[in-house]
Amino acid sequence: MAPPEPEVFDVVIFGASGFTGKYVIREALKFLSPASSSPLRSLAVAGRSRDRVAAALRWAAAPAPPPEDVLILVADSSDPASLAALASRARVVLSCAGPFRLHGHAVAAACAAAGADCLDISGEPEFMERVEAELHEPAARSGSLIVSACGFDSVPAELGFLFHSRQWEPPSAPVSVEAYVSLHSSKRIVGNIGTYESAVLGVANAGQLQALRRSRPRRPRPNIPGPPPPKGSLIEGQNPLGMWAMKLPSADTVVVKRTLSTVTEHPEGLPGAEETPEYTEHRKNFWSSFKPAHFGVKIASKSLMILVRFLFTGLFIGLLANFSFGRSLLLKYPEFFSAGLFRRAGPTEEEVKSASFKMWFVGRGYSDVARASERGSKLDKEVVTKVSGPEVGYITTPIVLVQCALVLLSQRGNLPKGGVYTPGAVFGPTDLQRRLQDNGLLFDVQVAKTMP
Repeated sequence: MAPPEPEVFDVVIFGASGFTGKYVIREALKFLSPASSSPLRSLAVAGRSRDRVAAALRWAAAPAPPPEDVLILVADSSDPASLAALASRARVVLSCAGPFRLHGHAVAAACAAAGADCLDISGEPEFMERVEAELHEPAARSGSLIVSACGFDSVPAELGFLFHSRQWEPPSAPVSVEAYVSLHSSKRIVGNIGTYESAVLGVANAGQLQALRRSRPRRPRPNIPGPPPPKGSLIEGQNPLGMWAMKLPSADTVVVKRTLSTVTEHPEGLPGAEETPEYTEHRKNFWSSFKPAHFGVKIASKSLMILVRFLFTGLFIGLLANFSFGRSLLLKYPEFFSAGLFRRAGPTEEEVKSASFKMWFVGRGYSDVARASERGSKLDKEVVTKVSGPEVGYITTPIVLVQCALVLLSQRGNLPKGGVYTPGAVFGPTDLQRRLQDNGLLFDVQVAKTMP
């Protein structure tokens, strides 16, 4: 006899039958334990097609049969009533259906109306900033906590940046931190097709993002010592890593800068709805030791040809995405226009297992921050840290998303009552970094030295 159906599920995974969604189900099932101390005691999976979601659930549970207590819900991002019904039955919605500019806003709006928390894996700045502009106030009123970029975009960058900041012991302080992302595979690197589609649509609608930013009040900027770093060249061959690197128009940069603005507005961090006195003290101490810096992201590789492939992909998207016919070509033939970096079929299981990433954070600053005000003073300290882990789109992203959900479920009172925030602003002081380390990600200090 099947167990009684819960009225409200701890987690509902929306977009469960997609490329990433089925891996999120598989990761969530590891922590589903109705009778144990796990905070994840009830789970539902949702999508447009019951049959496709059921197939994804069978795949995720294999070789075991799907758990009987995991319910399948039917919901469509184009059907507000179905999303309202879904959100009313969820403590936390994991939104996995992209591109998010097409499918994500309605999900976040339904959660804001219902008071459910919502985490998504978007890496689309226009979507994230529009959700913040339009849904922050309704979410704050209803007690819905909405956090975008809870996958490889942009938690490794956010927590990696915060980890890096803690390595600058007083009186030293960073001025700039460059993140170098390197993707590795013993077979071939195949990117997430959703990331490619989002990039195409992002370029096509870049004007909307600029208009949105012009329409909103300018947020405060952090006080960073010394002059800003020079812009530098598009491609560099000289860096502490001994690798080729190219500037990347990454969501990570946008998300980290939004976190910096939030911390500038709230120097002691975001107070929790019902936080414990111990956590209040911890939160204040955590943010009081944080040191802001200019932040940017570059793609790095020992092979110049890998960067050339990324460069040509960007050029094709930049040239064609602004025209309807060009967009249709880009979206129809991703493997051709990305020189094989993306393909509609997605990677094989073997390709996923063979892949990994490394993200180095190279910080430059002053060994004594008092020297920043001296005329002609030069940066004299360098710190290099690293975050590394498994394949980015289908392993690291589900790990990060599920751990963020577990933090929400187990520590909700210590987190803001509601509103739209970045991962760093919400999860920075929590134990999320330790959880990620327990599940396959590594945070390391590589170098801390004084420069001549």
